[in-house]
Amino acid sequence: MSRYFTEDHEWIEVDGDVATVGITNYAQEQLGDIVFVELPEEGKSFDKGGDAAVVESVKAASDVYSPVSGEVIEVNGALEGEPALVNSDAEEEGWFFKLRLSDASELETLMNESAYEKFVASL
Repeated sequence: MSRYFTEDHEWIEVDGDVATVGITNYAQEQLGDIVFVELPEEGKSFDKGGDAAVVESVKAASDVYSPVSGEVIEVNGALEGEPALVNSDAEEEGWFFKLRLSDASELETLMNESAYEKFVASL
């Protein structure tokens, strides 16, 4: 599996033509305590950069963008009952949704982990 990152602090882990999407540890730290997550509907399609989900914390609400184009094939229902999973395990159990990729070449525009770490260090 390959993991990529966006400048908007989403991560995407790709396995074949399925991509799991969530927000990074950096993003959840900036947001603070997550109190609500609005997930997309299964079957909905997004273009790269499209508004896909919303995460709300005690500090702010923030959009979660789709890092690549694709169709939502699964959402993390555990977040509806326990949105704090994003705080405790943002880059594993706190994932938001899974997409079936429609254009794998879009992955080439994303950062790898070391590039993302450099990006965050420059903020």
